Amino acid sequence: MVTRPAHQAAHLCDLIIAAGGTPVALPVLAIEEPEDLGPARTLAARLNEFAIAIFVSVNAVEQGLALIRKHGGMPPHLKIAAVGRRTAEALLRHGGRIDFQAPPPYNSEALLAAAELQTVGGKRIVIFRGSGGRELLADTLRQRGAEVAYAEVYRRVKPDSKLADTVRQAGEIDLVMVTSQDGLRNLVEMADREDRRAWLLNKQLVAISARVAQLADELGFKHRALTADQATDEAMMAACAAWRRGGQSQ
Repeated sequence: MVTRPAHQAAHLCDLIIAAGGTPVALPVLAIEEPEDLGPARTLAARLNEFAIAIFVSVNAVEQGLALIRKHGGMPPHLKIAAVGRRTAEALLRHGGRIDFQAPPPYNSEALLAAAELQTVGGKRIVIFRGSGGRELLADTLRQRGAEVAYAEVYRRVKPDSKLADTVRQAGEIDLVMVTSQDGLRNLVEMADREDRRAWLLNKQLVAISARVAQLADELGFKHRALTADQATDEAMMAACAAWRRGGQSQ
């Protein structure tokens, strides 16, 4: 089961097919415009006042670049950073540029270790992201003396997907691949009856990060989640392959 948003699931599904598996799509997140886009518009129009722009996700790139283009484009002096590998690829694919990015395991902690973010006292930094989310990047950069603003260019909502309908159509599910904490919470909420909740909590999860795996434990999943060692689809598939080679035991 692939729980990525519908418009971002193709790559992981292709990897599953190439490995001999059958992907079953159940989007547990949908991406929509934030309830108030005004603050992000204002920041997009004032990018010339910032030294660094950080994009935290593919959605931040897709929604953020569209907004930036409507307000004069990217200033040439602005340094562009990406948290994830797919985020960096999206920047280049959508005609943007990139000056530095997080190394493996492609997360906020890795980006914060970059040389470009060590001496940021007095610099203005804008973070393109969805509504809410982790505060680690902004909090750490502020501790280092930077002035940080959020350009929240999308929000995550729970789609009108039905877990029971998906399972009924697909048959047996061996693995459930989860790529965010919000998505995992939504997935559990979609199991809207006690028997469906019990079925789900007994499934083997594949988590894109240790934070997602930890949340799975807190939510009562019976098996320890398989955890990718990097925040990539390829690393999730590697975790699946290791599980299969190990006889599917925990």
